[in-house]
Amino acid sequence: MLLLLSRKPGVNPENSPGRGGEGWLTTHSTSRGRGGELKNSTTLFTSTKSWREGKKSNNLCERREILQHSTGTTKVMSTDRFSSIDDDDDRGYDDVVPYSDDETDNELDSSNERLDDTEQNRINQQTEEGKQPKNEYTWKVKANDKNFCDQFTVTKYGCFKKSKYSGNAIRTYKYNVFTFLPRNLMEQFKRAANAYFLILLILQAIPQISTLAWYTTLVPLLVVLGITAVKDLIDDIARHKMDKMINNRACEVLQDGRFKPSKWRNIKVGDIVRLRRDDFIPADIQLLSSSEPNSLCYVETAELDGETNLKFKMSLEVTDKLLKTEKDLESFDGLIECEEPNNRLDKFTGTLYWRNQSYPLDINSILLRGCTVRNTDTTHGIVIFAGADSKIMRNGGKTTFKRTKIDQLMNYMVYMIFLFLILLSTGLAIGHTFWQSEIGNFTRSWYLDDGETDTPSYRGFIAFWGYIIVMNTMVPISLYVSVEVIRMGQSYFINWDLQMYYAEKDTPAKARTTTLTEQLGQIEYIFSDKTGTLTQNIMAFKKCSISGTSYGEVCNAVGDRTDKVELVDFSWNSYADGQLKFYDHYLPHVIRSGKEPTAAEFFKLLALCHTVMVEDINGQMIYQAASPDEGALVTAARNLGFAFLSRTQKTITISELGIKRTYQVLAILDFNSDRKRMSIILRDPEGNIKLYCKGADTVIYERLHPNSPNNESTEETLKEFANETLRTLCLSYKDIGEAEFAEWDKKFKAASVSTSNRDEALDRVYEEIENNLLLLGATAIEDKLQDGVPETIETLKRGDIKIWVLTGDKKETAENIGFSCQLLTHEMTIYDGEAVSVMLNTMQSNRAKMMREPNPYRSDIFRSDEKPAFIITGSWLNEILREKKRRKKKWFRRPRTEDEKRKQMEKDQKDEAAKEKRQKDFVDLACQCTAVVCCRVTPKQKAMVVSLVKKYKKAITLAIGDGANDVNMIKTAHIGVGISGQEGMQAVMSSDYAFGQFRFLQRLLLVHGRWSYIRMCKFLRYFFYKNFAFTLVHFWYSFFNGFSAQTAYENWFITLYNVLYSSLPVLVVGVLDQDVTDKLSLRFPKLYIPGQKDSFFNFKMFFVSLLHGVVMSMVIFFIPYGAFLQTMGQDGEAPTDYQSFAVTAASALIITVNFQIALDTSYWTFVNAFSVFGSIILYFAIMFDLHSAGIHILFPSVFTFTGAAPNALRQPYLWLTIILTVAICLLPVVAVRFLMQVVSPSDTDKIQMHRKKYEIELLPKPSRPSSFNRNASIRRSAYAFSHQRGYADLISSGRSIRKKGLRPEPGVSSRTHETAGANAS
Repeated sequence: MLLLLSRKPGVNPENSPGRGGEGWLTTHSTSRGRGGELKNSTTLFTSTKSWREGKKSNNLCERREILQHSTGTTKVMSTDRFSSIDDDDDRGYDDVVPYSDDETDNELDSSNERLDDTEQNRINQQTEEGKQPKNEYTWKVKANDKNFCDQFTVTKYGCFKKSKYSGNAIRTYKYNVFTFLPRNLMEQFKRAANAYFLILLILQAIPQISTLAWYTTLVPLLVVLGITAVKDLIDDIARHKMDKMINNRACEVLQDGRFKPSKWRNIKVGDIVRLRRDDFIPADIQLLSSSEPNSLCYVETAELDGETNLKFKMSLEVTDKLLKTEKDLESFDGLIECEEPNNRLDKFTGTLYWRNQSYPLDINSILLRGCTVRNTDTTHGIVIFAGADSKIMRNGGKTTFKRTKIDQLMNYMVYMIFLFLILLSTGLAIGHTFWQSEIGNFTRSWYLDDGETDTPSYRGFIAFWGYIIVMNTMVPISLYVSVEVIRMGQSYFINWDLQMYYAEKDTPAKARTTTLTEQLGQIEYIFSDKTGTLTQNIMAFKKCSISGTSYGEVCNAVGDRTDKVELVDFSWNSYADGQLKFYDHYLPHVIRSGKEPTAAEFFKLLALCHTVMVEDINGQMIYQAASPDEGALVTAARNLGFAFLSRTQKTITISELGIKRTYQVLAILDFNSDRKRMSIILRDPEGNIKLYCKGADTVIYERLHPNSPNNESTEETLKEFANETLRTLCLSYKDIGEAEFAEWDKKFKAASVSTSNRDEALDRVYEEIENNLLLLGATAIEDKLQDGVPETIETLKRGDIKIWVLTGDKKETAENIGFSCQLLTHEMTIYDGEAVSVMLNTMQSNRAKMMREPNPYRSDIFRSDEKPAFIITGSWLNEILREKKRRKKKWFRRPRTEDEKRKQMEKDQKDEAAKEKRQKDFVDLACQCTAVVCCRVTPKQKAMVVSLVKKYKKAITLAIGDGANDVNMIKTAHIGVGISGQEGMQAVMSSDYAFGQFRFLQRLLLVHGRWSYIRMCKFLRYFFYKNFAFTLVHFWYSFFNGFSAQTAYENWFITLYNVLYSSLPVLVVGVLDQDVTDKLSLRFPKLYIPGQKDSFFNFKMFFVSLLHGVVMSMVIFFIPYGAFLQTMGQDGEAPTDYQSFAVTAASALIITVNFQIALDTSYWTFVNAFSVFGSIILYFAIMFDLHSAGIHILFPSVFTFTGAAPNALRQPYLWLTIILTVAICLLPVVAVRFLMQVVSPSDTDKIQMHRKKYEIELLPKPSRPSSFNRNASIRRSAYAFSHQRGYADLISSGRSIRKKGLRPEPGVSSRTHETAGANAS
């Protein structure tokens, strides 16, 4: 559809309706597709002046629009702008996706990305306008010519030339055999800590500087680099396997006149490929022909949007007729000129030049990579875009490296520690300079003369570097690798969680990244797709109302309510497929007994009035419907005795309680979004003509006969259905006389061949016959939510997590799902996009008043007792955020002067500032809401909303979806989650975490996320504490050794402290610790809130940990120092030597830090106990071994503490010293924690105190969904709003009907294949 805006004279183009303009003339041009499809042609004048007057007369609460059609009729509509249910869906802003993704400037990207987007936007804008740069297409494809594409090259890096056309192989891996080692090492040394320790290693090789052996740094560095390299290698091998699997998929390519087996990776642009039924489409392909009539090809787009309903594509008529055989395809030498590769999934323009003729190409004949061929035996096509140029790959967005909030905080802390290390080393170096000049010179301390004549300043300089090396453990080398090990362990626990295993699809949870686990415990906003994410993408027939009587409750065969829940047995019906889950035994009894003729007419209508097509595969009837609603209704009629069997261009055959009857189809009045109904005119076998009509209750009730029965009772039932959030549909019929039909048929045929305004003419003819209808009843369909969705949303909301739904579905459908899943409730005040726009204007005006006047104005938009919620369509979101691009003026303009350029730049900067301020106001306003639903939004708009919340709220976000249209959103959010188990895997491949059902999200966040966050915080606090307690002993020792950079410990102890002696217990806590059980975590979601507030690890907690470490280092040094001052051993000797002191301090340190992590442990297992006591035992075992005479004999220069440990630790008073040191370190910690639990216990402490009580209690049963009150004065059918145009054109033209013999009789085992997901989301 081409939208032309004709500006009235004297009207500012910027003042369009909705922006304060006087009026616009909108013309929709008419075009006819190859298949005979007609696109809307309407001339519409919107008087915004009348609109404003209507708003003023109703105190800004009611809006009146006057829509003047070309027919001269005037339609007046009034809507309550602030109503959640009564929004005017006739407004174009609510029902139509107004623009493509690429008509929006992405202002949130970096400058480099913006350049890329600008180029992409240019291409896509030219595509939208049907124009190409320089009036010619730049992408050319020649069939059956492998050398044609080689002439088009691009230059890379200024000198290398490569083909402009991508190959079909994809590559996501990072390394190969030759590049792994150098590239991985290069990436690892980009980390500041690794580069820092590499420099230290070089410094340690200088004897004049280092007092530490080189291996004290080399061994930990090699361990860190090795573990990280192994992890990266494992991840990259997985990428290699995935790429290999995809690139080696089989296909058939035309070579040497025959189709030969090939691999996806070998496909090139211009190749002719043949696809079979159920094949994945390997590239973007122009359909040439197929085995179906008129070369139709049915495709499933689950890979793109998560939907499993079938769409049809149709080739050009000329290729359908002339390119059927291999010989014809081999001789095909057509040239295709088309648009450049872009990410527009819904647009394609090009031209085929063949045999001196040109043929226009559009998206209706393009098979996109990632889709699946269904119900089509063979398909032929030519490759247009391959590999990275295909639309699905272009639509994936840019992959960015995601880092957690703790990662960023940790980096800042490491930089602070490094700065502190430099300052500390500088102070100690100054102290050494002073000591050398005053005390250490050879004239006063002749015994310290080393024979060197260096000045004190130079010695101080050398001491500075010596202390940088000695206290390098203050900047922990093992910190990053320990974090990676903990994250990997937590990721494996997610993978192994059986409670997140979806048995129906054999889909376990999968952590596809190992770097984000603790961020799962800090989520503040969840952005969710709808179709396939919240819903199952399956419609289920639940209830119906026939002649005012409601059916569908749990009833027995006589119509009485019963508590016994038992499925209806349809074994009496040979056509039943067993897919209908129905519990009312009375309805089948009524139908079979014939007591209620209206019931038979009701289900006869469902079996006849539709555009479903049926196939017979191996004796099983397979239904293909244009919408899942229609498939559900036809399936319900089939199971209840009225089975649709077959159709031709002019007939339709059904089974009525086992009796076959064939009806003549006289006319199909197909559904569209304006009519909101569908009708069919039939002649029954007795010769009577009937019109059957189904549609939205709003349009059906307007067309009922004044004497139509059961209107009020059916209306009451519709309200009940609406309260249960079921999608309702009204059914009606009309008997037509021969004369009446003959007269109408003439008008119908005349309108059908009209050359102008054909759709409007047909609609007028339809109106003439669709009147004085008799109401049969109503159906109620459940858009089935996934199991546990309402409970999950409620639980997450109690954890103070806000949930926004971003969907491409229509407003009414999204709203109904919002109520179904209890995201929206009747207590909420719901605002639409127009109301939000008014609020933002009010906020801006209030802000201006506050700047002008001293008296402050209230900035509160919502009442204190109000629960606001937003339901905003894509068009209104576009207007609110001022994201719509303006078309450049086409007329000639002379070059600007410098002054004009300056003024324009100032104006642009001012507009940009105003735009950013408005976007911030919108985010502030939306974040005050209880719920936000954005519908009819494009993939880029989804990503934009996520980016705005990240930018202005600095909040941690999570996006969850199941289709390719969710990939941008998933990549933009801090955490991306893909719903797997469906056939569409594009979202999963781009996600960080994947599982089979939405309900698993609460366990991922409230259990694994919360545990991971708490574990990581404990680990980091303890890690900084133990390293400061260990390292600062050198600092205190410096005051007693002339600041000479002498170490307080043995070299091997320094080497192994972080590697062996203190690493295992904290790693076990980081992987296994639980403050409360998983069940209590789910029962008390408020425990999740501290993670959102960074309560467990922040700068305050960091400095507390450092202070704790400083105090502990003082105790560990000065208690042994005091004990060694004037003591005598039991043998009369005084073991006050340096080595004995080092052993005593090291032993006290190891016992203290291991007992400290024991105090921090909340969840004790054998592994915890083994790690704590095992580390202490390991320390003493290794120390005694390293201090033995045997190893000294082997390596005398490396192991110099010969006999130190046995000599020192045989003294009882040294053991007493160690015990005293440990007690002084730990007893204050125990006392403070006990006092805090008594005086100010946390929520976790309270739950832990009553843990046993909570664990034996049964979890409360989920409450029944509360009903909500929809406005009774407005009737609304969610079905009609979500339905899409059916296959009526294909059926009536006969293009989709195979010329076959009679259909074989289906047996009892026949089944119905329902497809789901007609709505993009």
